[in-house]
Amino acid sequence: MENGSTTTGDEDLDQAIGLWLQYDKNPKTVSMVQELVKDGAVEALKKGFSSRMEFGTAGLRAAMGPGISCMNDLTIIQTTQGFCHYLEESLENLKERGVVIGYDARAHPPSGGNSKRFASLAAAVFISRGVPVHLFSDIVPTPFVPFTVSHLGLCAGIMVTASHNPKQDNGYKVYWENGAQIVSPHDKGISKAIEENLEPWPESWNAEEALKSPLLKDPYQDVHTQYFKAIQKHCHHRDINKSSEVKIVHTSVHGVGHTFVQSAFKAFDLHPPYAVEEQKDPDPEFPTVKYPNPEEGKGVLTLSFSLAEREGATVVLANDPDADRLAIAEKQESGQWRVFSGNELGALLGWWMFRCWKQQNSDADAVKNLYMLSSTVSSKILRAIALKEGFHFEETLTGFKWMGNRARELLDKGKSVVFAFEEAIGYMCSPCVLDKDGVSAAAIAGEMISYLATKNGSLSQQLTTVNEQYGYHISKNSYFICHDQDVIRSLFERLRKYPGQKDSYPSECGRFSISAVRDLTTGYDSNQPDKKAVLPTSSSSQMITFSFSNGCVATLRTSGTEPKIKYYTELCAAPGNSDVTHLKKELDDLVDAIVENFFEPQKNKLQPKPE
Repeated sequence: MENGSTTTGDEDLDQAIGLWLQYDKNPKTVSMVQELVKDGAVEALKKGFSSRMEFGTAGLRAAMGPGISCMNDLTIIQTTQGFCHYLEESLENLKERGVVIGYDARAHPPSGGNSKRFASLAAAVFISRGVPVHLFSDIVPTPFVPFTVSHLGLCAGIMVTASHNPKQDNGYKVYWENGAQIVSPHDKGISKAIEENLEPWPESWNAEEALKSPLLKDPYQDVHTQYFKAIQKHCHHRDINKSSEVKIVHTSVHGVGHTFVQSAFKAFDLHPPYAVEEQKDPDPEFPTVKYPNPEEGKGVLTLSFSLAEREGATVVLANDPDADRLAIAEKQESGQWRVFSGNELGALLGWWMFRCWKQQNSDADAVKNLYMLSSTVSSKILRAIALKEGFHFEETLTGFKWMGNRARELLDKGKSVVFAFEEAIGYMCSPCVLDKDGVSAAAIAGEMISYLATKNGSLSQQLTTVNEQYGYHISKNSYFICHDQDVIRSLFERLRKYPGQKDSYPSECGRFSISAVRDLTTGYDSNQPDKKAVLPTSSSSQMITFSFSNGCVATLRTSGTEPKIKYYTELCAAPGNSDVTHLKKELDDLVDAIVENFFEPQKNKLQPKPE
């Protein structure tokens, strides 16, 4: 390579690499790129340099490594310059109010990238523009960032985390001044501003200098104190907690959750949970699990179960690595462990939050001011509880950004938002964090478990009670893996022009007849008088919901962060219909029909979810 010029035989690629080497000051990523050029590794270079990571409403999420398609020092600087510029344009008092930046414990030694370094570089960018930065001095759970935005009245928040993604990934999650994640059109505006600010500003690389700036503050102690004070509003049974005999195991799956969940239990006067020793300290290698995602069920919980057996514990709580989600498993009388689905926990926590609210509010009219939210692919159980109990239930698009923003609107109108959840084990039990929060949810679940134990009840028994009272809601969710965008597109296009239907959606699936179709990619809804969907539409992602005559609802959608086509199905039975075996078989048959007729896994070469 002479005079910094590269020759891959592709002019655009050469130009992208040339600019990179001009801008990048991280010796590790520079030498990685130089090696690839020297070896003539054109395919690897194309992968790293042909397209920039897309900044969406979830921010960024990608592998750490060199190039514009990866998370590294330079792309963090470019992204933050764009975000900073966009904030300067959008908000007048950015220099008075400032921003907060948090990070998890992820690291990628080969490229020198890690969450703490990325957070320091982001801080340097803001400080170079005279913007005050509240940079946490240590790792924090994701919910601490939205909490800090609201608590300190800041302009924005950034959390450097890839949540439960594989170990090589990292991410950059963005919160707006209202304390919720950004929604459109902010993502488009930030994306445009990134493209316009690619050249590093003079001081953007000066992370060491920035850390000495008077504009830098460490919110760690204050936020730690205030957060645990705020969630105590949701502690209603302190005496029961103090004397509870229930033994609970907790795992943070090599992430940040351990000390924070211990503190949350303490704030509720609950006995500290037994920590899974091998997984309690942050470790970016996630050595004991294949995927650091408690949603994947029993594989991630193996060590927790063996600790529980040793200690005689009956319940396991698990956070994902950035502690914004919570999984729960309970030992059954048979000795088997039952891992609850996100929908089942949504039903339990929804029941509990309403019960606690009702005990605090004797005024019969107050219930009209009460709201619960869930995403459109989550269980409709809250709708059933709301209908019977007289409070409001609203559905939003998939993802907590929508629930957080809707909750903010309702709170601003003087309404009470008691609970929101999504089936991907995300729960918002306290409006002090307008996002999912696995730390407060763990303490609240701990109190619910302790309360049920005083009635000789378990979570499984209580779930049956909720189902008997409000109607069984049985769901079955899974996904197929597909790396080919064309296959995904044609699968969904076939559903829009289904064989045997004149340019229209299917009217049946196997033996099951379809009563309604809503397509949030195109904005069509057969249930609405004008055939237009009420929820916001996004042409960039695929999402179709089918309602069946037998009371089932099924949604097929693509994932924003992973190469998956997901499906969500639920059978909502009326209260009193409690033949669970029959209901489950009906749903199983329907899922088989959807897989065979709509997914066509053999024809489309789809990989099933790994067992």
